Amino acid sequence: MTPAVAALLMLAGLSEALGRVTPVAVRRRGVPRSRIVRLVLAGAVVEGAVFALWPLTAWTLAELLPASPSPGDGLDWTPGLVTPLVLSAVLAFPLLGPLLHLLLFVGVGAGLTGPLSAATGLGWWTAAGCVAVAGVALGVTVEGVRRLVVRISVTDTAETS
Repeated sequence: MTPAVAALLMLAGLSEALGRVTPVAVRRRGVPRSRIVRLVLAGAVVEGAVFALWPLTAWTLAELLPASPSPGDGLDWTPGLVTPLVLSAVLAFPLLGPLLHLLLFVGVGAGLTGPLSAATGLGWWTAAGCVAVAGVALGVTVEGVRRLVVRISVTDTAETS
């Protein structure tokens, strides 16, 4: 992964994290700014890592299929593939609505499907299924982590009061 791609993934992660943490910060006025900054930075790293794992997870799922992919280096983000992801993370700031956000991520997933299909020799629909399952699995995992962090931070805040 090139430094430019890593920076773009972190920018997309930062946008996602800001969209997730901002509503929480607005609802809880007593939360110190330092805690909000730490949450945003940690969220940016987690979201960026999830975005970085999306093509790798889709490739791994494609390898598990009976018509396994030809040996190769796998699927990786390129600046051309990651730029729409950054745009969708910025434009569909999660505060604007989950439906628009989902629609833009479906578009980014469709952009990943073509290179995965070409790299593995799988059909477009099969590759799209791998990308979708990988995206949903990573999304559910990161949502579980978010809920755990919120639960821990609520418990931590209640104990300090």
